Amino acid sequence: MNLRTGVPAGTRDVTGLVRRPQGRRPRSAVVRVVLVDDHAIMRQGLRAILEREGDLQVVGEAGTPDEAIAVVAGARPHVVVLDLKLTSGPQTDGLQVCRRLCETHPGIGVLVLTTFAEDRLVVESVQAGARGYVVKDVDTTELVRAIRAVARGESAFDAHSASAMVRSLSGGGHQDRERLTERELDVLRLLARGLSNRAIGAQLYISETTVKFHVGNLMRKLMVSRRAEAVYAATKLGLL
Repeated sequence: MNLRTGVPAGTRDVTGLVRRPQGRRPRSAVVRVVLVDDHAIMRQGLRAILEREGDLQVVGEAGTPDEAIAVVAGARPHVVVLDLKLTSGPQTDGLQVCRRLCETHPGIGVLVLTTFAEDRLVVESVQAGARGYVVKDVDTTELVRAIRAVARGESAFDAHSASAMVRSLSGGGHQDRERLTERELDVLRLLARGLSNRAIGAQLYISETTVKFHVGNLMRKLMVSRRAEAVYAATKLGLL
């Protein structure tokens, strides 16, 4: 269903990428959700959709940046579904809200749900701490899956957003500090073959310490904490 019109829409895939293993929630636990959108009718529609799910509970709503900060502090949700545009004008003030929420509540999962489908905003949202990014014409079933994935500590992107991350990480975007270098890609390919740091160093004629440095950098850029997760995430992003 199209979230703006209520008309059934084609299903979009949401790609789940493992982000952080810590803070994982039991599958049977209820996920507490706060909705942040400047349009009340949008929040009402989302609430109606989510309240049909037995494991999702909407515990608060907000329509402005200040309201969002206050509601999240009081409700202590597991997931915040956040629009990027919360006031009139061209600003995408949701980015600042995302950054502040993630800094103040490190364990929280922010899922951006917006009309904007720009590569730059996808990357900036992730850099601000968001675990997922989907546009508002996403199928409602996939939206629910994305919320559950974010609650588990994973990442969730619709097809366009995942492609934007691929372009950024592989050098097609404009955020240079987030790109994987050619050497990091070499290390990543050998990681995927199950080689140890020492074996990777021997293959690439670099020291084991240098390999550790590259592994740390690529895991940071892929937003994971384990080698296996780096390979999984890279595979989902089409880098392997």
